[in-house]
Parts: sequence; C-alpha cells; structure tokens
Amino acid sequence: MSIKKKLGMGIATGVLAVGLIGGGTFAYFSDTEVNAGSFAAGTLDIDVKGNDTNNAIIKVDNIKPGDTMTRDLKLNNVGSLDISKVLLTSKYTVKDAKGDNKGADFGEYIKVKLINKDSGKEVIRETTLKKLSEAGETDLLRLLSASVNSALGSGKSINLQVKFEFVDNNKDQNVFQGDSLTLDWIFDAKQTKGEER
Repeated sequence: MSIKKKLGMGIATGVLAVGLIGGGTFAYFSDTEVNAGSFAAGTLDIDVKGNDTNNAIIKVDNIKPGDTMTRDLKLNNVGSLDISKVLLTSKYTVKDAKGDNKGADFGEYIKVKLINKDSGKEVIRETTLKKLSEAGETDLLRLLSASVNSALGSGKSINLQVKFEFVDNNKDQNVFQGDSLTLDWIFDAKQTKGEER
C-alpha cells in the first residue's frame, strides 16, 4: 500500500473515531436532581414583666426613710433560642428638689434585694442602687445558677422579686425631701454558644 493510501486510511480512521466518540456521548442515560436546602435563623427575645403601671419595675410616690417596697419581676424567654445570659444594667438620675444635696446621692440610700422567687425567696444579690449602677452589667442567670439551669430555655421563665428600701440612717435626711429618682433597668439577653447541627 502506498504512503498516500496509508495516510488517507489513517485520516479516515481518525475521523471515524472522533465521530464515534462525539456521537457516543449522546447515547448515555442521564438524570438530574435538585436537592434544595434552607437556613432559618432563630430568634432571641427576652420579655420582662413588672407589676406596676405600664409594666414598670416600680413606680411609687411619697416615700420616706424606712419604707420598703417589694415588686415582682418575671423574665420570659419568648424567642426560639435558649438564653445563656441575662445582663442587667442599672441607671438612674436624681432630680434634686432643693438644688443642694450637699454631696449626698439619693441612689446610695435606696437598698436593692434581688430575690429568686422560684426557689423559696432566696436573696441572690443585696446592694444599693448606686453600687448596682456602678457595677456595670450583672449576669442574673449566673446569680441564679445555684438554683436554675445555666440557660433560660425557649418558652421558659424565671420569677424574681425585688425589694427596695429607702434606708433610714437614723440621722437627718432632710436633703432628700422632695427629691425624685428615675430608674432604668436594661435587660440584655445573650444566646448560648453555637453547636454542630
């Protein structure tokens, strides 16, 4: 066989092979399937219920040294995620009626007792409004950890009581006559740690 014939035969064989390879790809079965996924974030939602007007922790007038006021406070986890911390930040402002409290701070004379109502009224913290405010954040769940789980589960609640006392120091406290104190308690809920899902 001549070289031209051998060369022509080789080219023809190559073209046939390419044609078979190209045509062969259309002969296989195929199947396509879509597997959809989704991500939905949970919700972190702490609801705090006081028992005074407008759900406030306390609203009281005409107090005098020696008066005590006990109020209920309920922490409700109304979100879908567990809460690992409930941080309480206390802030207050004093309106001095006479304009001269002589360096005395009304918040220093308001004693605060935080009481775990769910565990037989155990006192979990006793301080003054001034010290509580200066302390920054107070982790209520950590204070309660001896009597409750370390987390506040979704749909669960904790019942607290707060006992306030206008401390009578057995001295002249006339500088506080007519004064008022506005109290803000901020509750900041934190999620539990992430986990393998």
